[in-house]
Amino acid sequence: MVSRRSFVAGLALAGLSAGTSFRPLAARAAAPLVLWGPPAAPSIVLAQAVASGALKHIAPEASFRTWKNPDELRAGISSGTFGATVVPTYVAANLYNRGLGVRLVNVLTNGLLFVVAPSGTVTDIASLRGRKVAVPFRNDMPDLIFRRLLVSAKLATSDLDIDYSGSPSEAMQMLLTGRVDAAFLTEPLATAAILRASVAGKKLERAVSAQEVWKTITGTSVIPQAGLAVTEKLSADLGADGLAALQTALEQALAQVQKDPAAAAAAVSQTLELPAPVIAQAIPFSNLVVNRASAEKPALTTLFEALAQEDPRIIGGKLPDDGFFAL
Repeated sequence: MVSRRSFVAGLALAGLSAGTSFRPLAARAAAPLVLWGPPAAPSIVLAQAVASGALKHIAPEASFRTWKNPDELRAGISSGTFGATVVPTYVAANLYNRGLGVRLVNVLTNGLLFVVAPSGTVTDIASLRGRKVAVPFRNDMPDLIFRRLLVSAKLATSDLDIDYSGSPSEAMQMLLTGRVDAAFLTEPLATAAILRASVAGKKLERAVSAQEVWKTITGTSVIPQAGLAVTEKLSADLGADGLAALQTALEQALAQVQKDPAAAAAAVSQTLELPAPVIAQAIPFSNLVVNRASAEKPALTTLFEALAQEDPRIIGGKLPDDGFFAL
């Protein structure tokens, strides 16, 4: 684990610690910092931060690794293996409220969920009535959001045929092979589905934006869907200066991603195990941000309250207090 002393020493020498003048870098972190995330759009920022060297002054041996499903994520956090990881924000709130010492550093996307369907076949959520829809990860973020969208359209889950898949890629395959009429996909899988269909001479489209429907439900189109969470131990090891410097490095990485999506996609493609053209074309639809968690508190509260309407246990029984926000 990265020690606070070594990490903050690196910050000061890099001129990144508050109240410190710029000096040549000399210190190195005691142990490599590992950033974890799913093979999804928010991880582009973390992978770019590592690939571009944005973290070299504070964690020179930093690396990025992927987790594949929510069960792996929860196991990694519970065991302490995942000190810093991209998580669905409600999961972070749930773990924090259960006393597992998880805190949210930032929000990395303001929403990246779409109903993807053959062009012209789906116009809104209500038009899904009677159709078969692939939804990944039952009882996790995509499903929880999808069910709220159904409620907004006065649909019950029994009004359509929901086929739950074990992963977004499986949901995409079900759509591409015609086993479902539509799929509820995150980016970059929505982009991947559209591109792969076009190669086969078929036309898919982002028929419904979850973010647009969310605005009709809550008054805001912002869905602070995922962010970077840290364990209590890593938070203590890094300290306030270390967390702030990590935030700054991720902000710089996001600026690079937005300035040149193609270059960023090429840099992170192998790490995320996704084709660079898919990543590059998905970026504009991914609503990527690197906003401090405390700055997103109103949107997070709106999201948590909406999810808790179905079952308060989703967020651990209550809204998290201010200790939840690492920054």
